[in-house]
Amino acid sequence: MKSVIPLSEPYLCGNEWRYVKQCLDTGWVSSVGSFVDRFEEKLAQYTNRKFAVACSSGTAALHTALMVAGVAEGDEVIVPALTFAAPAFAVRYVGAWPVFIDVEPSYWQLDLEKTAGFLSCDCKFVRGKLINRRTKRAVKAIVPVHLLGHSVDMVPLMKLARRYGLVVIEDVAESIGSQYKDHQTGFYGDMACFSFNGNKIVTCGGGGMLTSNERTLAQRARHLTTQAKTDSIEYVHDAIGYNYRLTNVQAAIGLAQMEKLDDFVEKKRAIAKRYHQGLLGVKGLVLPQEAAGVRSIFWLYTVLINAKHYGMDSRMLMKKLSLAGIQSRPLWQPLQLQKIFQKCYAYQVTEANRLYKEALSIPSSMTLNTDQQRKIIDVIKSYRGV
Repeated sequence: MKSVIPLSEPYLCGNEWRYVKQCLDTGWVSSVGSFVDRFEEKLAQYTNRKFAVACSSGTAALHTALMVAGVAEGDEVIVPALTFAAPAFAVRYVGAWPVFIDVEPSYWQLDLEKTAGFLSCDCKFVRGKLINRRTKRAVKAIVPVHLLGHSVDMVPLMKLARRYGLVVIEDVAESIGSQYKDHQTGFYGDMACFSFNGNKIVTCGGGGMLTSNERTLAQRARHLTTQAKTDSIEYVHDAIGYNYRLTNVQAAIGLAQMEKLDDFVEKKRAIAKRYHQGLLGVKGLVLPQEAAGVRSIFWLYTVLINAKHYGMDSRMLMKKLSLAGIQSRPLWQPLQLQKIFQKCYAYQVTEANRLYKEALSIPSSMTLNTDQQRKIIDVIKSYRGV
């Protein structure tokens, strides 16, 4: 694997070794310890939120957020059709059903016009509840996923959600460090959920976080993620709890990563700039853009490939890159196309299907050097014959 240029690998360059050694030296290696508290405080401060609750994964954070939001069996939650499956899985964990809404064609984020169309045309209020006319289920929440390091257009989304009484849970798994209207992603929703998986810009190897400005939501989240104990001595529980805690060792790594996040963002943006300069003008390639008011971290630099004009499709290019020792991958299969979600309602999904066919993510590790990046650019351009 040393000869392969990876798609996205962790960058451990700060206090990770020192903090982990402190955990080992003191014996604080499990789910209690000062680094858990410090990591929570650091992320809350960074995103300008009052409360943060560390979790064992981003999916656990989403599951917890839905529970404390009151989403229950038989309800519905709006989720973009194009995303990693975690938010849809979390919706099913609580017995609810995702409603898949398309993404828009310019920045590939949740399509707010189609979201509004679904809410106004396919839903109605019945005795104070928003009901999907087709499924007869109550629509309770919306999970905007900030895809690929960009941001959903949150101001109009929040207005739309408030109009229809929907709880907003931001999925910030791919975009920590990105900005929308001078705020960090994760600032606007009722809750926000983060992931620290190994391929994310901030990693603990695994782990997640839930943030909110509402004390009652954060307290309930912390209670549920720590087995819902009301008496830690007698082991009394008042609800079905979950072992969703983050370990002190993982939090130590996460804190060290958070200390370098601003540097990481600059590295990601520099990588994106070099790709943009190197690939601009290649016939058949569409490069990622930033919306007005958004500062993307370009988590995975992703291009669209028009097979007719480029000369091969995204999967063919993926194979060509692989032969050159370069990892790449397509975007996720749209969720409404997957067998496990066939019973879920989908609203006017077209762009997600197109992006799935045309998109290819190329190496975006912060360890990517200029020689490696030049090789990637040259391979993409040489196969096009330019």
